Amino acid sequence: MNNIFDLYTDYLQISLGLATATGLSRLMDNSVSHDQVTRMLSNTEFDNKELWINVKAIVRQHETDDACLIFDDSIAHKPYTDENEIICWHYDHCSGTSVKGMNILTMFYHTQKYEQALKVPLAIEIVHKYLMCDLNTKKEHRKSTVNKNELLRKQIKIALKNQVKFSFVLADSWYSSAENMRFIHDKKKYFIFDLKSNRKATLGDRNKPNWTNVSLLELQANTPTLVWLKDVELPILLFKQVFTNKDNSTGVRYLVSNKLDLTSNDFISIYHKRWSVEEYHKSFKQNVCMEKSPTRTVKTQKTHVFASLVAYIKLERYKFSTGLNHFAQKGKLFLNATKLAFQDLQKLKAENEAYEKSLASA
Repeated sequence: MNNIFDLYTDYLQISLGLATATGLSRLMDNSVSHDQVTRMLSNTEFDNKELWINVKAIVRQHETDDACLIFDDSIAHKPYTDENEIICWHYDHCSGTSVKGMNILTMFYHTQKYEQALKVPLAIEIVHKYLMCDLNTKKEHRKSTVNKNELLRKQIKIALKNQVKFSFVLADSWYSSAENMRFIHDKKKYFIFDLKSNRKATLGDRNKPNWTNVSLLELQANTPTLVWLKDVELPILLFKQVFTNKDNSTGVRYLVSNKLDLTSNDFISIYHKRWSVEEYHKSFKQNVCMEKSPTRTVKTQKTHVFASLVAYIKLERYKFSTGLNHFAQKGKLFLNATKLAFQDLQKLKAENEAYEKSLASA
């Protein structure tokens, strides 16, 4: 069964369309049956312990004390799959509307010991939304029993239990709760969070506060400033980052940290690493068929997600030996496949020309 799972993860790296049990069986000239693949997807259970087993060796080779844990969630769009507790409706911040799919929170690891940085998932949580009945309206709706901030703290505990080396936790404003800040500080780690502009803060004495929105504070742009947040009992370094967008418009971001000696360059360079999780989401969806599985049950869908994670980790391993990023690796595989297909096409053309000549001379 493990051999079939390994074949399946390899298959996910080369498949162009839907990743199906039949597709893998045909690829292997039916030496692996459709039923064997289906049973593997149905009978195999994976969790974050299994993910750690797959990623541990490469993490130990590359980990550094100043590494970062990056938290972000993404929606794998599944508009045509039957709804269940993991494939349902979620609010998509990119489109500003609810979309049908699978919402996955990832604890992502960024470390750079050598020329290229290692970027791998250490843990994931698929958001489960169960059907519940509203006592007032008597209508059913789906709701998760645990929120994403709780999942973040759970995943940090996993990293600490596995003794992963890291210093910083990076996340956007969705995860910048006071409880998360206190939790990370108590674990003797540092955070850099994006902060919503309406969070209350003061520049003065916390015992005699003048709470106001951070956007209204008299802050010098691109200069770290010591402040107090209303709901956090820790001194906080606030950084008002002013930047220029691609369309030449000006943007403002408020970053906060419990590491009080960070410079403006530190804020910019460290938080910039958070972009790597966006690259991961793109590769996860496009290079290892994350969204291209017709699996129908919760169990097979979760197994496919895990298989896609393992396939992503394989691409990350190959990155160091080939010097190619994930998309370049995939492009090279496709080019080689296209060359073989072109050679076969020339053979077909030659056979057809010979056949037509034989008809003409008959």
